[in-house]
Amino acid sequence: MAKKIEKTNAARLLDRAGIRYNLIPYEFDENDLAAQHVAESLGQDIARVFKTLVLHGDKTGHIVCVVPGNCEVELKALAKASGNKKVEMIAMKDLLQVTGYIRGGCSPVGMKKSFPTYFHSTAMDFDTIYVSAGVRGLQIEIAPGELVKFVRGTLACVAVEN
Repeated sequence: MAKKIEKTNAARLLDRAGIRYNLIPYEFDENDLAAQHVAESLGQDIARVFKTLVLHGDKTGHIVCVVPGNCEVELKALAKASGNKKVEMIAMKDLLQVTGYIRGGCSPVGMKKSFPTYFHSTAMDFDTIYVSAGVRGLQIEIAPGELVKFVRGTLACVAVEN
C-alpha cells in the first residue's frame, strides 16, 4: 500500500482556491538540497524544477524570486523589475522567521506574509512546473499560469543559467 502523502499548508491553500495540482514525493538528501538532486529524483528536466529564493530590496523590503533549478537570480535584473536599486539574498538563518519555511522546503505558496513574487519568464515554456510544496521531499506540479496568478506574481527575465 502506498504511503499517504500529508497535505501541506501550500496544498491546502491551492485546494481552497480550486487550483489543480499534483503532490509529488521524492527522496531528499539532507546533505544535498540542490535543485539538481530534486530534478534527478523526480526524473524531470532541471529547467522545469523551480527553486524559491527570498531576497531583500533596498526600497521594497522582502521579495520572492522563483527561478529554474539550473539558473541563478540575476540581481540587477530583479532589482530593476522590482523597483529596487539593489537586491540581495537574505541570510539563511532568517529564512524560517521571514517565510515560515526552511531551506529545501521553501514554497512560493503560503508564506507567513505575502511578498512581491517574480517568476523567471521561462516558467511559461512548460505545461506544468515543479515547486516546493513547503516541506523537504515533496513538490507541487502545477500549471505555471495558475501559480503565477494565485500568488499575484510577475513574470520577468530575472535569471541566468549557471
